[in-house]
Amino acid sequence: MRAIATSGAGLVDVEVPEPTLRPHDLLVRVEAVSVNPADVKIAAGAGDERRILGFDAAGTVVRTGPEATGFEAGDEVYYAGDVTRQGANADLHAVDARIVGHRPRSLSVAQAAAVPLTTITAWESLFTHLGAHQDTTGTLLVVGAPGGVGSMLVQLAKQLTSLRVIGTAARGETHDWVTRLGADATVDRHTLVESVKALAPDGVEAVFSPFSEGNIEAYAELVKPFGHVVAIDDHHPDLFPLKSKSIAWHWEFMFTHAMYETPDMASQGRLLDEAAAHFDAGRLRSTLTTEIDDFTAAGLRRAHELVGAGSSIGKVVVRR
Repeated sequence: MRAIATSGAGLVDVEVPEPTLRPHDLLVRVEAVSVNPADVKIAAGAGDERRILGFDAAGTVVRTGPEATGFEAGDEVYYAGDVTRQGANADLHAVDARIVGHRPRSLSVAQAAAVPLTTITAWESLFTHLGAHQDTTGTLLVVGAPGGVGSMLVQLAKQLTSLRVIGTAARGETHDWVTRLGADATVDRHTLVESVKALAPDGVEAVFSPFSEGNIEAYAELVKPFGHVVAIDDHHPDLFPLKSKSIAWHWEFMFTHAMYETPDMASQGRLLDEAAAHFDAGRLRSTLTTEIDDFTAAGLRRAHELVGAGSSIGKVVVRR
């Protein structure tokens, strides 16, 4: 079968064997994938290693493993995969059924491929780490609100909690995007402390942080005592400034469940099914902004360039 893999020359089209299914696996015919910063980062550091990337996909189930439940051939699915396995940039992909959801009926295949990884990350940040629920009040600061995860987090917080949401947005177009998603206000992250304090003089209850380096002092000043920060970046900053207020620091890494086959691994499949109901009810919207109809190495290279530039809004999807 055909796949797109990393190589010393970048992304290239290759022929590889059809994947072998593990007991809990589904074999999925991939119809669309989205490109995340993780794809770009791994590709940049791959060197001569040949690896198939792709951590967001939508497609159709072809076959199921002997212990896979909840799916059958012909089911339309969406999922974010497992960073320890080969990815979805291929004709066929093997993925554990426990981390797969049924594709929202109201979304196109490209719209569906745009959302699994970011929805899971935002959902776990908000509901698992912050413990938010429908009646949760206070103020949530979403740094990087126009990005993939930020765009989903703003929607989830406004639709499924009672939180006030402030998002960072440095340009007019990003302000408009975040506002349309439901944010109560936007601020410039380059003047973070001053801008947030103008809107929330007493501070905020929680911060979502995809860019922690250089921001810890600001978080220490802005977050209320016993508040929370949820971070998804790889930087390991000095967290000491948070101590005097007993501010809790949470790492969110959506691949943890699949990497360690945790007892609650199937929570991600259930999460995606619940999110699908919200998409179909119109409470959530896909964050697809750029669609590339070229499921080849050339199409994926173009997508990597757009995401790697760091200025894109929403998600970039490559489809057949």
